[in-house]
Amino acid sequence: MDNIFTERLWGSVKYEDVCLKDYASVSEAKAGTGAYMEFYNHRQKHQVLGYKTPAEIYYRGR
Repeated sequence: MDNIFTERLWGSVKYEDVCLKDYASVSEAKAGTGAYMEFYNHRQKHQVLGYKTPAEIYYRGR
């Protein structure tokens, strides 16, 4: 169970970003994946989080 969140995250990265784009270089892949992570954490609402972003949940408690 401790690995499930990591597996879900990288599954999303793989299927929603990497598999959809044909990155031509490692630097392009780093930039594209970084942009996706920004979207995933700050703009994409998650059903399991009550339609909030991970950033909203994380920074609420700080």
